[in-house]
Amino acid sequence: MKTKLYEQVFLEALRASRVLRGVVHKTPLDCSTTFSKLTGGRVFLKLENLQKTGAFKVRGAYYKIYKLPEDKKKKGVIAASAGNHAQGVAFAASRYGIPATIVMPITAPASKVLATRGYGANVVLHGSVYDEAYRKALEIAEETGATFIHPFDDLDVIAGQGSIAVEILEDLKDIDVVVVPIGGGGLISGIASVMRNLLGDSVKIIGVEPEAAPKMKKSIETGKIVEIPVKSTIADGLVTKKPGDLTYQIISECVDDIVTVSDNEIAHAIFMLLERGKTLAEGAGAAALAAVLSGKVDVKDKNVVVIISGGNIDLTLLSRIVNRELVREKRIMIIKGELPDRPGQLKEVLGILARARINILEVIHNRYDPMLEPGWARVKLIVEVPNPELIDELLSQLKSYGYMFRVEE
Repeated sequence: MKTKLYEQVFLEALRASRVLRGVVHKTPLDCSTTFSKLTGGRVFLKLENLQKTGAFKVRGAYYKIYKLPEDKKKKGVIAASAGNHAQGVAFAASRYGIPATIVMPITAPASKVLATRGYGANVVLHGSVYDEAYRKALEIAEETGATFIHPFDDLDVIAGQGSIAVEILEDLKDIDVVVVPIGGGGLISGIASVMRNLLGDSVKIIGVEPEAAPKMKKSIETGKIVEIPVKSTIADGLVTKKPGDLTYQIISECVDDIVTVSDNEIAHAIFMLLERGKTLAEGAGAAALAAVLSGKVDVKDKNVVVIISGGNIDLTLLSRIVNRELVREKRIMIIKGELPDRPGQLKEVLGILARARINILEVIHNRYDPMLEPGWARVKLIVEVPNPELIDELLSQLKSYGYMFRVEE
């Protein structure tokens, strides 16, 4: 009887896990009390954000290069990636002392471009999405003779990612649900191949895609691989226009369901991981947890493993996400009002805030708005609030002094 593809991947993943020991980290499988309480399940986080290069991709990249014949290694390797696969290939190539060229979309975060160069790779910026970078990489491979290392649609790469599942099962035998982000599908294909072979149908495997790029979900629903238009998303590592041939086949056979999450849900998961889990994740890395926290994956009374696939987030984006979530939780608020444009008026308002234990982050003072009455100024205050209920008390105090302020929605 012909061996199914996911059975081949399983056997290769067992070999990969042996090769990778001592090369990559065995990352923690952390049982989160916070997320367990919030969801009603027993939530285990597989922290691949703590992996070398900051993401799981180094597993598949290293195993693929390990299996190359020596004559091909000497000609070097080339890859296309939005960031994490780039760093994985660059790291693996540096371990073998061979040249690496990485084609990255021009939209790739600067932090990932710099990190990839830091591992010694030559970086070529081309195209706005992965698929355009991919075509350029193939051209360069044809010209130079370098071996193209596919980020997901390669059996050895998939098997390398499958070593994550081998590690999980070494630490936890009783698993009801595994939730995995989907970009091109290599990660979930590797994990699902191992889980299906060792646990059978007793485990539910759920994939998660951003709403901006649901290529695998659309392909599974259609019954064939389809190419979709993609939109911008903070989960840039999960953006491709279409799945791979191998990953589509494995996911069709092994994955129970695919759900999508919004950027708002992903941002909330990043924030919660950072504040409550003391864990830094990028958008793609937090997508699986976003599906769990939003209730799109039922985990009540179940043991659920959530893959936190990477932590290489751009710090400027992280800053925006943190501030935005603080505003959503009303821990940072904006109040605004008008006051007479006379010396001492603003000082008096700020004194009232200080006595109310309200920390002021920013003052925006505008006396030039033509809609204002002459002799008045509009003031907007961005404030840090220890307790949102204090705002009502503050507004009352301001009113008692004749200052009419309100919360900006």
